[in-house]
Amino acid sequence: MVHPVDAHVGRKVREIRLLRGMTQANVAEKLGLSFQQLQKYETGHNRISASRMYEVAQLLSVEPSYFFEGFSDTKQAVAAHLDERTARAAKALSSISDDAVRNQIQTMIMELASRETGEFRQSA
Repeated sequence: MVHPVDAHVGRKVREIRLLRGMTQANVAEKLGLSFQQLQKYETGHNRISASRMYEVAQLLSVEPSYFFEGFSDTKQAVAAHLDERTARAAKALSSISDDAVRNQIQTMIMELASRETGEFRQSA
């Protein structure tokens, strides 16, 4: 059975890997792992040791604490994680150098999302 902490850490590894535009094969190779081992880490089926977590954090340019952000042991909340399409869109949005254009797109996304869910409303 997958422990909730391991599942959360695995989702965060996948999330940041996708945001960095890296494939499982790329990351696994750079860490000296098999593709399957990284896949097991990302699903939470295998626990990531502290030393391996440090290596992953270094490779993906995050602090090791990043992997625990958003985890709530009391609720065992499953944080919404990024799928590949969302990660590509986020990466594309962050690559827009014109602040005004990027802000307009973000505002449009937030407005569309708020119409669907009632969330994300921002004051003008």
